[in-house]
Amino acid sequence: MGWDPVWEKTFRERDWGRYPEEELVRFVARNFYRAPERAAVKMLEIGCGPGSGTSWFIAREGFSVTGIDASPTAVAKARKRFAEERLHGEFVDGTVDILPFTGESFDAVIDIVCLAYNSEQETGAILGEVRRVLKPGGMHFSLTPRNGCWGDAGGERIDRTTLREVSEGPFAGFGKTRFATRESLVELYAGFRDLTLEHTTRSAENGTREITHWVVTCRK
Repeated sequence: MGWDPVWEKTFRERDWGRYPEEELVRFVARNFYRAPERAAVKMLEIGCGPGSGTSWFIAREGFSVTGIDASPTAVAKARKRFAEERLHGEFVDGTVDILPFTGESFDAVIDIVCLAYNSEQETGAILGEVRRVLKPGGMHFSLTPRNGCWGDAGGERIDRTTLREVSEGPFAGFGKTRFATRESLVELYAGFRDLTLEHTTRSAENGTREITHWVVTCRK
């Protein structure tokens, strides 16, 4: 996987992702709120950005959180935010294709539009790492752009679902973007069980555009 340096520039210039996605809140609540000891539940966010809403939310709810991102600026911002808010979490500077963690370390691995910036082949390799670091029965959650989303038209075709240099919409300017189909996700997640594929859609540009994501959940 070639990490795109556009993300270092993005995290230097922008402050975003401070609050969690509603779909992620539902996933955590449904699957982990009844844990007898939340601090014993270990979650990993891949592509965590600047201590984004995901890691922040998980820590505030009392779970153990680790984040990994290849942007030194993002990792520094994450550590700073957690220190300022006196939250506990570990943030690692590294790429997600070779996770620097021992096998069967985490109860959940979370992806909020990180896998989306990788081709199908790259995503398959990363998911192999996700599966490796999950405990038996551990869960994976992914929010990833869906085919037909605004932007899934213009750009250089890399594979059947991935474009380089999307020309418009919220994914423009971020290198590669993968607009997954149901069929492609079923293939990518063949090594997992209990795969569930839902989707969300919202309008933009006064109702003239649609931004749609897959909500992926599965278990090792």
